[in-house]
Amino acid sequence: MSSIGIIANPASGKDIRRLVSYATTIDNQEKVNIVKRIILAAQSLGVDSVWIMPDTFQMGFTAISDLSCDEKLHIDCRVMDIPLTATSEDTTRAAAEMEKMGVGCVIVLGGDGTSRAVAKGLTDTPLLPLSTGTNNVYPTMVEGTVAGMAAAGIALMPNAKECCTKDKRIEIYKNGSLLDIALIDAVITDDLWVGAKAIWDAEKLKHIFVTRCHPASIGFSSAAGCIQIVEDNDPYGLALTLGENGEEIIAPIAAGFLASLNYLKAEFLPLGTPMELVMEWDCMVALDGERELRGKKGDRLAFAITQGGPWRVQIKRTLEKAVEIGLFKRI
Repeated sequence: MSSIGIIANPASGKDIRRLVSYATTIDNQEKVNIVKRIILAAQSLGVDSVWIMPDTFQMGFTAISDLSCDEKLHIDCRVMDIPLTATSEDTTRAAAEMEKMGVGCVIVLGGDGTSRAVAKGLTDTPLLPLSTGTNNVYPTMVEGTVAGMAAAGIALMPNAKECCTKDKRIEIYKNGSLLDIALIDAVITDDLWVGAKAIWDAEKLKHIFVTRCHPASIGFSSAAGCIQIVEDNDPYGLALTLGENGEEIIAPIAAGFLASLNYLKAEFLPLGTPMELVMEWDCMVALDGERELRGKKGDRLAFAITQGGPWRVQIKRTLEKAVEIGLFKRI
């Protein structure tokens, strides 16, 4: 029995960066439509069941109800029966439960932060991230139908990992203990206000750590990418130290907004080699764009790039393999 999981974040694409930039908004009704297209594509290719994370907007229930009313739903499609807290813990818990259930692929609708929350719940299940958030370095913009086809291909083919990439991640340690992870960037700022979790003020940044970076990205990883390009398959990351007396660059940290930053140095971080900082002031650490961790003066914070990230589905490679094995043929 083949199955896929769908995790759609109703809060993605609605943070403070909408007020300070010109980022695209994908509303929850459109997310419902994307979920429908994923289900129909996966169903057409022969997936037996679909599991959907519950959410406060009830996107899964709406998609199932609409498809059932239109008499287009012919497979087992259910919303998971798990408690809701309306926090990122729901996403992590749903991903972990989907892996226990043995789904062949988990599709995620959200931004970098949502993908990070899912990655914290997965160890071996392939992840297919779709962009519906604000900063979308990790997820990609792809049509829901195509995503559903690729997820079905992963769930149905015998050696799915050959169509996936094992991603890097940043592991964050505080006084020797592993606290959290990030998939794209970890940023240290002296802005301690947590009212808006999303971080956007470049003037308050002190350090940026990235697993990959490119000027074609939007977000703080692009600041590193405007100095040195690091690909997702390079065996290292990059650490940027910022300061008033450094060299000035501009970078697209938000949609329509190129900010000025001054950097003192940029250093490659080989896999498994942590960089440790002893904090000289109270700080906040933002992970994939969102404030998550507090640090106090005297704390030892360490950042290590590892190959411990999720297995990310390569959509074009998957569909090319599907053609090769005849997945689209009907006898």
